[in-house]
Amino acid sequence: MSESESDLIELAQSGDGDAFCLLARGYERRIYTLALHYCCNAQDAEDLSQEVWLKAFRAIGSFRGEASFYTWLRQIMINAFLNHQRKRSLRWKAETVAIKMMDLDSAEYANGWSLPQGYDLEDDIFKRILVERVMQALGELTPQQRLIFLLKHREAMTYEEISRAVGCSTGTIKKSLFRSVVKLRQHLGINAHSADYAACAAGDSC
Repeated sequence: MSESESDLIELAQSGDGDAFCLLARGYERRIYTLALHYCCNAQDAEDLSQEVWLKAFRAIGSFRGEASFYTWLRQIMINAFLNHQRKRSLRWKAETVAIKMMDLDSAEYANGWSLPQGYDLEDDIFKRILVERVMQALGELTPQQRLIFLLKHREAMTYEEISRAVGCSTGTIKKSLFRSVVKLRQHLGINAHSADYAACAAGDSC
C-alpha cells in the first residue's frame, strides 16, 4: 500500500468523503469490470458496483491494514455478489449478452486481455469478438460458478483463497471450476478437455 493511499484511507476513516472518492477512483473500473462479467448486464453491474462502494464507505472504519486495501475491498464485493444472487435472479435476456463493447474497452484491455504494443486493427477486432463470445459463454454458468470462475481466472486467487472468500470447501471450488470450463468449452466449440481441470475435479491437488 502506497503512502498516498495510506493517507487517503486515514482521512476517509476520519470522515473525509473526498478522500474516500479519491481512494475509490483507483479501483472503480476494476470493480465495475468484474461486476459486468458477473452480471453480463450493464445496468445490473452499475447497481452492484454502487452497492459495493456504499458498503465500503460505511465499513471503512473497520479497515485495519492486515491485508491490502484492494483485498479488503474485494471481500466486500464478493459478499455483495453472494447477497445479490440470493435476493433475486439477474436479468438473463437475449439482449443482456449484447453489451456495448465500449463498456469493456478500457477495462478489458487494462485487466487481462491487453493489446500488444504495436496496435493491429485485425487483432483488435478479433479480441473484441473473443471477449463478446466469452461474455456470452459466461451467461451459461450459474451465478456461483461465474463468481468462482472470475475469482480464479481474472483475480488470480488460489483455491484456498476462493474457498475462504465464498465459504465453501476447496473441493467444491475445484468441481465448480471444472464444470464451468466444460460449459465454456462447449459454448465456444472447444471439445478437448483440460487434464489439469479433470484432475482437480477428481480431487487431486492443484
